[in-house]
Amino acid sequence: MSIEVIRREWVNKTMGLTMPYNGSLTSEQFLFYEMRIVSKQYLEGGPIEDIIAYIKRDNLFQYPTERNISKLARACYRRLIALGNQTLIYEVATAPIEVAKQINLYAMMRYNRLVREFMVNLVGEKYRQQDFSYTRKDINVFFSRLKEQNDDVAAWSEQTVTKLKQVMTKCLIETEMLDSVKDTALNPIFISSELEMGIRENNDLTALAAFNCFG
Repeated sequence: MSIEVIRREWVNKTMGLTMPYNGSLTSEQFLFYEMRIVSKQYLEGGPIEDIIAYIKRDNLFQYPTERNISKLARACYRRLIALGNQTLIYEVATAPIEVAKQINLYAMMRYNRLVREFMVNLVGEKYRQQDFSYTRKDINVFFSRLKEQNDDVAAWSEQTVTKLKQVMTKCLIETEMLDSVKDTALNPIFISSELEMGIRENNDLTALAAFNCFG
């Protein structure tokens, strides 16, 4: 069995519902352009420390200071590993923006339990039922139920929860599932063929619903 297969099996076993909830998304967010940059370096086989040094040297993230570069580059690197699929990593680096953004959201789902449950249990169920409404009440109910079910989530401050709601909604806007923060209807999107193939290769079929894909 190859190292790549072993790594993919490990990722599949450890991602999703076995992960603890965490609120790191408040600072990490969607990071699409950062993911583009890190994925290109990842494909060249460099260790994360070399990737960070390269990004800092040429100011590739174009941040005003270096303070957050290491933290966010590492977050991107971990998302790429969580994808568990070399082809999808290649697509993040090279595919058209709308395709790569869908894959980036899937990487977030693989890496962050909160994102996965939001996308599968809320957005995916909306798509499954052909109920395209998306209101503040929907996301409030989602977080209220999580707080009732999990002590870690219950301990989050209102400020953290508010920020997470904003980030989740922005993810939907970035992937054209939602037109704006004020919009109250999901767009019936089509999953990219590249992402659908990667999800099926990962045998991660429950994730398909998040992208309005069934069957």
